[in-house]
Amino acid sequence: MGFSKLIIGGILGTHPEFVSCRIRGASPESQFPIPLGGSRVKFNGAEVPASGQKITLSGTSLVVPDNPIIPFIEGDGTGRDIWKASRLVFDAAVEKVSKGSRKVVWYEVFAGEKAFQRFGSWLPDDTLTAIQEFRISIKGPLTTPVGGGIRSLNVTLRQLLNLYACVRPVRYFHGVPSPVKHPEKLNVVVYRENTEDVYAGIEWPAGSPEAQKVIAFLEKELGKKVRPDSGIGIKPISITATKNLVRRAIQYALENNRRSVTIVHKGNIMKYTEGAFRDWGYELAREEFASRTVTEEEVTTKYDFKVPEGKLLIKDRIADSMLQQILTRPDEYDVIATPNLNGDYLSDACAAQVGGLGIAPGANIGDGCAVFEATHGTAPKYADKDVINPGSVLLSGCMMFEYMGWRDVAKTIEDAFAKTIQQKKVTYDLERLMTGATKLKTSEFARAIVENM
Repeated sequence: MGFSKLIIGGILGTHPEFVSCRIRGASPESQFPIPLGGSRVKFNGAEVPASGQKITLSGTSLVVPDNPIIPFIEGDGTGRDIWKASRLVFDAAVEKVSKGSRKVVWYEVFAGEKAFQRFGSWLPDDTLTAIQEFRISIKGPLTTPVGGGIRSLNVTLRQLLNLYACVRPVRYFHGVPSPVKHPEKLNVVVYRENTEDVYAGIEWPAGSPEAQKVIAFLEKELGKKVRPDSGIGIKPISITATKNLVRRAIQYALENNRRSVTIVHKGNIMKYTEGAFRDWGYELAREEFASRTVTEEEVTTKYDFKVPEGKLLIKDRIADSMLQQILTRPDEYDVIATPNLNGDYLSDACAAQVGGLGIAPGANIGDGCAVFEATHGTAPKYADKDVINPGSVLLSGCMMFEYMGWRDVAKTIEDAFAKTIQQKKVTYDLERLMTGATKLKTSEFARAIVENM
């Protein structure tokens, strides 16, 4: 069968999905626990489909067959409904664009409630191995059980696979209800560091031996007093992870003719973590992109407040101020690079301006591996009721297809999605906010999108 070849050492196309997946300083085989291209035929006891082929790396190029095997995690709660609807749209778009010459071979892997029920594990090792083996996967929302002992499955997945860049494009689709007057002014791409910060999971409950040991160490060795009944958490921010993220953000901005990259931080208070994130971001820009970037300070002092033609502006903002400015001056921002917690807040706040998380896509990308996902929760009270907006998974699928080099498929889905909304054929979350709209079930919305292709 034919193959499409996508160079992934740099950023391609016009979307953040083309984030570099260059393998830095190591062969592809050295970065994974099993040999790529090996003879593994089962994961979680399920046969790998014989009708498909693996996406592979050739040097720093992603090689995508016409029948790629793509693992999917259905997701918990409403994940079942939105995955079924999204898969219908994905398959229809591939069929329409390729006239049958291409086909995604879907392969289910397990995480969350379904995995726990079947295998007694919330995130089986075989699932992680399959995601690594097949390079690209897509997932619905996952439950994190309430109570101790189980960390967020989404966070765990990102950390174990070192998917260090969370990429969240936020744009407006005409006709979507919005709480702001001009949602069309917001068109940003948020690059959120995905593996560090307070999300690293290095924490202990109040009164635990570990917390008491850390508190005693801080007082005895460093002279810092902490109340003895405190829970303790550690906030690591490293040079390595910071520069990896900022590099990707700048590469994307340069390749896609974006105007600026804004480093968002709380360095005025957390000087040695978030302040360092800011400093290391500027340092990376000077070291690797000096001829193509200019700082806001340089624009002020050297260029009479005008960005030189052909230069990418690098600037920074304090996190709390940025949350205000993204609302009041959204058109002044373009690409954003930020630590983990800030990125979580900021990307969701941006999504609220353009219609909410129901239509907010996301990707988690590392070196040679990418997971595309719904950005919202499981909404269990709506599970199996066929009412939830599948837009987040649908648009994350567009990101996935673009990342694969199947831009024609991505554009077909995105255009049909936009057209369906303009026709006011929408799910309940949008219908209740629109005048004269037709309320559709999840499955009906998917079929309407297919009809508009």
